[in-house]
Amino acid sequence: MLNSVEYIPLAKANAAFITDSSKVFREQREISPRHISDNIEYIPWGGDDMMPYDIMELFEKDETLATCNIFNSEVCYGAGLQYDTMACDLNMKQRIEDFCETNDLPELFFGQSQDFKMFGFAVSVVILSKDRKSIASVARREACYCRFSVADRNGCIPYVYYANWRLPGLTEEDIETIPLLDRRTPLADLRARIAAGSKDSRFAVVSRIPTVDNTYYPIPYYAALFKGKWYNIKQLIGIAKEAKIGNSAPIKYHIEISASYWERLFQAEGITDLEKRKERVVEEKQNIIDFLTTAENSGKVWFSQYYVTPDGRENHDVVIHKIDDSKEGGDWSTDIQEAVNMICFTMRVHSNLVGSVPGKSQSNNSGSDKRELHTIAQAAQKPYRDMLFKPHRLIIAFNGWKGAKPVCPFIQLTTLDQHSDARLNPGS
Repeated sequence: MLNSVEYIPLAKANAAFITDSSKVFREQREISPRHISDNIEYIPWGGDDMMPYDIMELFEKDETLATCNIFNSEVCYGAGLQYDTMACDLNMKQRIEDFCETNDLPELFFGQSQDFKMFGFAVSVVILSKDRKSIASVARREACYCRFSVADRNGCIPYVYYANWRLPGLTEEDIETIPLLDRRTPLADLRARIAAGSKDSRFAVVSRIPTVDNTYYPIPYYAALFKGKWYNIKQLIGIAKEAKIGNSAPIKYHIEISASYWERLFQAEGITDLEKRKERVVEEKQNIIDFLTTAENSGKVWFSQYYVTPDGRENHDVVIHKIDDSKEGGDWSTDIQEAVNMICFTMRVHSNLVGSVPGKSQSNNSGSDKRELHTIAQAAQKPYRDMLFKPHRLIIAFNGWKGAKPVCPFIQLTTLDQHSDARLNPGS
């Protein structure tokens, strides 16, 4: 609704309206806990608690970004999670095999690899057996639906809340409350709770990428892509090419409007109905177009509210850019290549590994180069896999499976003289 291309008849050109992507990470401002009931109070994820869904929407809008993210998840998954039982006796091997057969470890591990690469943390739930002497199963809770309760005076977060936070009017009955084990010592915490007579049968374990800011919800490394300009530049190039191909009308103006501008407009005019909001957005866009093109507004100046953040960045409600329309059609090819390369660089994916760089003149790299790039990408997953192994190390230790350990072999590409396309490297 907020992003669109509008035709300006008098200028015989188009204006592109887009929402500024740099505002998606809004955790820099003070965030207050949200109260659901006397038993549930949690920290929202972003100022409006919609940050994970805003991030997913930005990924879904860009082909290169979405491809790089799933590639990173696939590389992190490697050849899949396995429990190494080489040092176990036959009886213990059978117990571990039974556990693996009753739990879908491939789906669990791949889903958590995606959570890790997109949001920087993953949530597992370990479920005790009826006699509470072992862990019978493990499940995933999608990170985008998880929220953390307020930390206590020691900095420990007692609960993870799981619900569809996009739905309005959530009540306590709509939310799953899961006790969260201590992030630093989950095994000791679990044993202490059972010894103290806890009646809970399921506990959450959080695997998290450590960050320098140590907020409730980690800010992923790729946030620089949205706080910079390259994401918006690539979006504009796609819009410009579509407009050119569709009606041969070049985009003359890029009008960047903050999402908060629309919210304040709706609030000031008391508009709550979704259809009326859409109508008001169309009306406001037309007002801006009329200001830019009508004769009576010639020479006038547009004033817009803005403020300066503590780090010196200017945040504007409305910014109007005049676009050089001398480039048409295929003349954007060099720009799109530059934008794609910047996205791949930020996502730490070599563009030739995902085939995302357009243009026939691009270097395709030799097979040896690609093989080495793939090996480097696999090796770089070591710290992420170590953190994703946390719930599995807990399961093995609590269940007393001495000699067992979680491992994730990776696929090692080989040369033709090996008479095989690939082989499994034991990994770690």
